[in-house]
Amino acid sequence: MNLLEMLMSAGGNAAVGQLGSRFGLDENQTMAALQQLVPALGGGLQRNIAAEGGLDGLLGALSGGNHSQYIDNPELLGNDETTAEGNGILGHLLGSKQASREVAAQASEQTGIGADILKQMLPVVATMVMGSLSKQSSAGGFLGGQGAPAQPEGLLGMLTPLLDSNRDGSVADDMLGMIGRYMRNR
Repeated sequence: MNLLEMLMSAGGNAAVGQLGSRFGLDENQTMAALQQLVPALGGGLQRNIAAEGGLDGLLGALSGGNHSQYIDNPELLGNDETTAEGNGILGHLLGSKQASREVAAQASEQTGIGADILKQMLPVVATMVMGSLSKQSSAGGFLGGQGAPAQPEGLLGMLTPLLDSNRDGSVADDMLGMIGRYMRNR
């Protein structure tokens, strides 16, 4: 399951509607924007997980934050606090404002939606992505449900789509490559 599918299966339909209404987009435009923005955030998530301490950081953010609120209460997507939190998430995922601008510009080329609108959407979409990951983790994907310790098979199942960069169904080769790159850069 990719991140967009995860977002939609986490109950994201209401959040998608709220997102579109906030930025004056119809449902098709909103979905087109998400189809471009969410994979870019997924790439940032992959890079973060592959970095030293990245997986621990993600698990800490998911267990310590209340990100699922953005899926459970989509009206929160209109709040300035949501945008501020989303900007913090973007800083971790994409690393710089320039990277965010590039993502928005590329998404604009693909969707025909103005880059300025997409730039404004990006932090809100980041909170939605973290919200869907948080909901998945609380349902047993990362944390085993109800705050139970992480189950390796649940964790691996959840991370496989994020870590399997060559989409062969196995993360072993991808993890070995990440470890090799990490060791070369030390």
